[in-house]
Amino acid sequence: MTSTLARPELTASDRCDRCSAAARIRAVLPSGGELLFCNHHAREHSPKLRELAADIHASEA
Repeated sequence: MTSTLARPELTASDRCDRCSAAARIRAVLPSGGELLFCNHHAREHSPKLRELAADIHASEA
């Protein structure tokens, strides 16, 4: 049996790793690390994240 750990939903206390605004996007890197971005910085860094094959998850809120 294989189990997968789910990452928790982003909350109001989650902050962008670039500017400390509210995080709206979680980018999970192939290495297992993750980055949190506000919408502005997610757009700015999306080309590189796609190049790295990051798994992008948008906040439901």
